[in-house]
Amino acid sequence: MSKERHIAENFKVGALLSLVGGYLDTYTYISRDGVFANAQTGNMVLMGLRLTEGEFAAAVHYLIPVLSFVVGVLLVELIKSRFNDDPKIHWHQLTLTAEMLILLVVGFIPDDHNNIANVLVSLTCAMQVEGFRRLNGNAYATTMCTGNLRSGSESLFNYFKTKDVSERSKFILYFSIILIFITGAALGAVLTRLIGTKAVFICLAGQLGALLILRSNNK
Repeated sequence: MSKERHIAENFKVGALLSLVGGYLDTYTYISRDGVFANAQTGNMVLMGLRLTEGEFAAAVHYLIPVLSFVVGVLLVELIKSRFNDDPKIHWHQLTLTAEMLILLVVGFIPDDHNNIANVLVSLTCAMQVEGFRRLNGNAYATTMCTGNLRSGSESLFNYFKTKDVSERSKFILYFSIILIFITGAALGAVLTRLIGTKAVFICLAGQLGALLILRSNNK
């Protein structure tokens, strides 16, 4: 594993991005017509519900962020394939920079164009979950909690069974990320109700912090 890759798995990076992930979910749900930026399973369920009710236009409303999420994953894979061996800049840095630019645009989109905003936010979240998939060598996600909850619970069981300190470290790591995600969601709810659609700008601080940590590896 390269040194830069190790920095991308740093807990501080994961914590900042998890904070952003939770924040964005409540941001879009509160200010962008009840759509989840990260939880595409929730959007799929709501889409299925609207289809059974014959509300096809409403179903498309939930399909849009799902398709955008797919595009975001493909975009990160494209960036990775092009810059994975570039000695000057790591693909993690490019991915995070692109996310910041997208969210900067989102902040200027008025609330009568929420579909466009949701497309861009879902694109950002997909890029984040695809680009930052490991934390201290362990698989995790910064934009959703189900997988982290499963992995953390499994490690908790393994620790009680074997008393292996590495399993204890893993379940503490996973549950810490979950708590940070919840904190981000709560912060997003409070600030979005206060500021409105421009509350997305707050996320840039967390992303900038993560980018600075990544860039510190170049010095």
